[in-house]
Amino acid sequence: MDEAVIADDGLPLERKSLLPGGGFFVPDDVRAERAIQEVKDAADGADAVVVTDTDADGLACAALIREAHPDAALVPSGPHNLADDLERVAEFAADGVAVYVCDLCPDAFEPIADSVDSLAERASTLRWFDHHQWDDEVAAAVRAAGFDLVIGDSEEECTADVTLRSLDVSFADHLAELAAVTRDHDLWIKEDERSDDLADYARWADDEETYIETVRNHGADFPPDVTELLAEHRVEKEELIERATQRAEYHEIGGYTVGVTYGRCSQNEVAEAMRDAGADASVVVKPAGSASFRGTESFERCHEVAGLVNGGGHPRAAGCKPDIYDDMLDYAHHWTTQGAVAKQVLLDAFETVAEE
Repeated sequence: MDEAVIADDGLPLERKSLLPGGGFFVPDDVRAERAIQEVKDAADGADAVVVTDTDADGLACAALIREAHPDAALVPSGPHNLADDLERVAEFAADGVAVYVCDLCPDAFEPIADSVDSLAERASTLRWFDHHQWDDEVAAAVRAAGFDLVIGDSEEECTADVTLRSLDVSFADHLAELAAVTRDHDLWIKEDERSDDLADYARWADDEETYIETVRNHGADFPPDVTELLAEHRVEKEELIERATQRAEYHEIGGYTVGVTYGRCSQNEVAEAMRDAGADASVVVKPAGSASFRGTESFERCHEVAGLVNGGGHPRAAGCKPDIYDDMLDYAHHWTTQGAVAKQVLLDAFETVAEE
């Protein structure tokens, strides 16, 4: 494929807001080969490995764990590739390694069972920190496999909070504050203006390592070079937010007003705009096929909606990727109709939950 076709540079902003980023078009086998090599390189000789989500919460956990294990290897992961990443750590990590899994919640135990067994044979320490809504049987199976699993209250704590209180480390004040500001973003409390800085920098930093070392050194108060980078990126961010907000439609479902829109954008700010327009719950459908849900005080069942469409999360914040894309024509239809099929599937899920 001509890389110019999928490159973002020079793409008009309206088109950019309707299409996924270039990484979407990388074949799965190429992505898998890269991931295998990255885990192999990272885990080689490391005394600890952190498998974590790559948002601000997950990366804050990695920063905190490095206070206990300064050379801990980072393995970026996500809900859909957790089993593969755990298997790779089991294959490449040294005997006696300490393994930490953070900010990730498996929907079922079976897909990770073999890799967890392999880890138990190799690792000296197995710890899992999270704050999502766990199935009791899955949690019991993870603990039975040897993990010290600590699950925080998803309405009170982010995973950085859980990590902070679970590690036997005397953390500096700026790291304790980092967890608090991360919570402000991750639980969508929105009382600390620095929480948006954390969320944005987690996306825009050169890589995960850059983010981790920055927050280890500075906490939530970023140095001038980082604030300048954020200011530059936010010009485009605000324009993408505006486009997605203008596309929003509002539906009355079971006594709730549900806002739904489409676009490559920052979902928190778009959802907040829909909330200001009267939405009890908001849906942002992304060009890559996934969707984000945000609730309010009047709608705290986002995780239930997401659970019906191949996803999960929290009462006021959840995500999913509906299983509706069979081939590239489905994605082409998704882009040219601004997510019409996905929107309908997600609204149907809201209706099912509202009826219950």
